[in-house]
Amino acid sequence: MSRVQQIAIAPEEAGQRLDRWFRRRFPHVPQGRIEKMCRKGEIRLDGGRVKANARVEAGQVVRVPPLPEPGEGEARARAVRPVVSEVDQRMIRECVLYRDDHLIALNKPPGLPVQGGSGQRRHLDGMLDALRFGADERPRLVHRLDKDTSGVLLLARSRRMAADLTRAFRDRDTRKIYWAALAGVPSPRMGTIRYGLVKAGGHGPGGAGEKMRCIHPREVDGTEGAKRATTDYAVLDALAGRVSWAALVPITGRTHQLRAHMAEIGHPIIGDGKYGGSGQENPGDGWGAALGGEISRKLHLHARSLRLTHPASGKMLQITAPLPPHMKKTWDLLGWREADVPEDPFGEET
Repeated sequence: MSRVQQIAIAPEEAGQRLDRWFRRRFPHVPQGRIEKMCRKGEIRLDGGRVKANARVEAGQVVRVPPLPEPGEGEARARAVRPVVSEVDQRMIRECVLYRDDHLIALNKPPGLPVQGGSGQRRHLDGMLDALRFGADERPRLVHRLDKDTSGVLLLARSRRMAADLTRAFRDRDTRKIYWAALAGVPSPRMGTIRYGLVKAGGHGPGGAGEKMRCIHPREVDGTEGAKRATTDYAVLDALAGRVSWAALVPITGRTHQLRAHMAEIGHPIIGDGKYGGSGQENPGDGWGAALGGEISRKLHLHARSLRLTHPASGKMLQITAPLPPHMKKTWDLLGWREADVPEDPFGEET
C-alpha cells in the first residue's frame, strides 16, 4: 500500500472530472473503489469532501489515501469479479459494431447500465471480460451512456488507448449525433439550446431521483454548482404537430443534458418520464413525453453515430449504430425511414 499523497492539479488537467483525473493518475484503481473513497471522505479536494463527478481546477489539491500497489488491485478484482454468463457473453459480443487492435465500438442496448450502482448487479462493466477477444488486458470504459439510452459506446483495449480516447472526448475532438423522438415539433426546426444545468437533489433515500435543472444562460455564473451546456438540434421529420424525429448534438457533455434541454424548450423526449412526465399525454402542443400505448414506455434516445480521428492510425473513423427494436418499431409505425435523412444534418452537404 502507498502512503497518503497530496497532489496539486496541473493547469492542463483543469476542467476534467475528479474520477477521470484519478483513473489517469492511478489506472490500476477501479471506478467503484474511487467512488467509495469519495463517499467515505478518504479522497478530498482542498481538504473538503467531494463527489467523484466533481470538476477539478488548476491549483486545487487532491488528498489521495493509501492505495494498493499496481497489480494488487487488479488481482483482487479478478478474484471477486463475477463470471459472465454464456447468455450475457453472447449478447454483448453481438453488440460489437467495430473492433480493431486498439478499440471496440458497441451498440449498447437500452436498459443496460454502463456501470453498477445501487441495486444494479447486471451492467456492462461486469461483462467486459467477454470482450477480450484473446487480448491480455480487459477493455476499458472511456465514456458513458445513460441506462435507458442506446447506441454507440467506445471501449479502449489498452491503458494507452484509454488515455488517448479520454483526451479526445475531453477536448471535444469527437462528433456525436443522437436521434430522438420528441413530443411536438420545435420551432425553429433547427437551433441551439444554451441553458446551463445544475443538479437538483432527489427526494428518495440517498438522494435517489435527483435530476438536472435548467438555468438561464444569464444566471449560470451566479448559480452555485451550475455549468454551461450547449446542444444543437435539427428536426428531420415530423407527424403533423404531434411528434418529431430530431438529431441532437451535445456540444458539451453534461449529465442528462439532452433530456433536460429538450424538456426545457417544451419538447421532451418520448418516453422520458423523468423530465417529460410519464403521465402527461401530448395533445400536440409540444408538452408531455407520452404518446399513449406501448410507444411511451421506453426512452426514445439513441446515440446514432460517433466520428473521431483514430488515435493510433490517424484515420477518420465513423461508427453508426442501428436503432434499437423499440425505436425501430416506432419509426415503422410513423412512416419514418433511416435512408431518407442525412447522417449529419448540420454538415455542409445539407
